[in-house]
Amino acid sequence: MFFKMPVTVYSEPNCIRNHSDLICSLGTKALLVTGRHSAKKCGALQDVCDVLAAHQIPYVHFDEIEENPSVESVLKGRELGASAGVDFVIAIGGGSPLDAAKAIALLLRYPEKGREFLYELPPRHNSFPLATIPTTCGTGSEVTAYSVLTVHEKQTKVTIPHRIFPQISLVDPKYLKNAPLSLLQNTAMDALGHLLESGINSAATEFSRMFVKEGLSIWQKSKPVLLGLQEPAEEDFFNLMNASTLAGMAISHTGTSLPHGLSYCLTYDLGMAHGKAVGYFLGGYLRHASQAEQDALLSLAGFQDVADLEQFYEKTCGKDTIPTEILEKSVDALLKNTAKQKCCPYPISPEILRSIAGL
Repeated sequence: MFFKMPVTVYSEPNCIRNHSDLICSLGTKALLVTGRHSAKKCGALQDVCDVLAAHQIPYVHFDEIEENPSVESVLKGRELGASAGVDFVIAIGGGSPLDAAKAIALLLRYPEKGREFLYELPPRHNSFPLATIPTTCGTGSEVTAYSVLTVHEKQTKVTIPHRIFPQISLVDPKYLKNAPLSLLQNTAMDALGHLLESGINSAATEFSRMFVKEGLSIWQKSKPVLLGLQEPAEEDFFNLMNASTLAGMAISHTGTSLPHGLSYCLTYDLGMAHGKAVGYFLGGYLRHASQAEQDALLSLAGFQDVADLEQFYEKTCGKDTIPTEILEKSVDALLKNTAKQKCCPYPISPEILRSIAGL
């Protein structure tokens, strides 16, 4: 077995302020990478700016990361950072800014390289120092080495081969407090996908299962909140954030499997939220696993069976009718995605993939 989780994680209230010395030790000038609005609205951006100002660390702010970030946005962020002479990166937001920041930090290390370097083999792993601050409860990107980018020429999302772990991650539950319920539902579904796909995975080990078991046990505590049955309390924000981070630690060892691979066309072609797109295929993925695996994982997550999971999905994310041609496209794309196929522990055929997709 092999275990590697090199990210220093602080999960606590006011952790940006509490660990400002560590953040500011990463370099002498920062590039802040965010989306357009959420980092500002939740207060995380201001917290970072206050800390940098207190330590007299100058910075530039790149706030043009879109949902499902593109290679083009990464290149634009690198250009701003390079022209400003930054030497470290702070990513604030959901999975999109965090994933994009990893690629930007990589390209800043290699200023002579162009976009082709992002997908060059064999990959290099050196990048500028990176701090990640999650403001949603699904991606786990704050502790993974993965960067998933939209490649418009291929009309899909593709994970770059470089593995870029952040140096530090600062997980503060207060940044969820102003999030709408729909955002909590969609991102928590992504975290659930990470946990279930890591649990049913050919690369699973006792170490990765440790994160899965604890993550699911914590995740299920917030089900009443996700169902809209009760208002979230402080403990719920902690549980949602920590379950997401544990899920990220799990997939750092196993990678994601078929539901994530199938989800990309729904996101690209239909604009469906990532977590919702992943959740669409979770029931089908579990149905083809062994009954023992199904029972163990679903019980930890607080579900009686696969049907119970699917009912939860419909109540929290809805059950859209996906056009048949999009589902066919998803299956065809996954048949070419050997990395996702390798993560599946049971035999795969076109018929099984079609079954998982609901065709």
